[in-house]
Amino acid sequence: MYNLVVFASGNGTTLQAIIDAINEKRLLANIALVVSNNPNAYALERARKANIQTYIIKEKDDDKVDDELVNVLSTINVDLIVLAGYLKLIGSKLIKKYTIINTHPSLLPKYGGKGMYGMNVHRAVIAAKENFSGVTLHYVNNEYDKGNIIMQSVVKVLPTDSPESLASKVQAAEKIQLIEALKSFASKKRFNMF
Repeated sequence: MYNLVVFASGNGTTLQAIIDAINEKRLLANIALVVSNNPNAYALERARKANIQTYIIKEKDDDKVDDELVNVLSTINVDLIVLAGYLKLIGSKLIKKYTIINTHPSLLPKYGGKGMYGMNVHRAVIAAKENFSGVTLHYVNNEYDKGNIIMQSVVKVLPTDSPESLASKVQAAEKIQLIEALKSFASKKRFNMF
């Protein structure tokens, strides 16, 4: 059993997939805390319904956010931080102190970087007439979507796909990939087997 902290800014469907996997005993982990920069994120409600402690970031200045989060997380045992739809850049103090991973809805390095999240990614993939998209799980560094890749899953883009239908397929693949990776982490406490 190990302790996860999940960062989320929006709806929290990926968080819910982790909660479900834990509840169904498919993943031997504990979510110690859910952190959000958005007080209206539905991810916070999902956490509350699952009796998981939540924390809403108070600071607005990025440097101060880094210090704030280091202070908050120092009070709990953290084995891994998972960014699950978290839309802010992570500070260097957190990166130095914790193992942090992110799930991104494209095959990085394509369609990554600042502003490339959610439907923005899927619209860009469709507009470029790509044959494939997918999901990338990667380590977090101090640049958006530039950390070392842990694993990727490919999703076929059909000529009939809309950004919405592609999003649905990518989200399904994302949840499967993340849970499998977290299971591997649970057994090894690292990801270097990928």
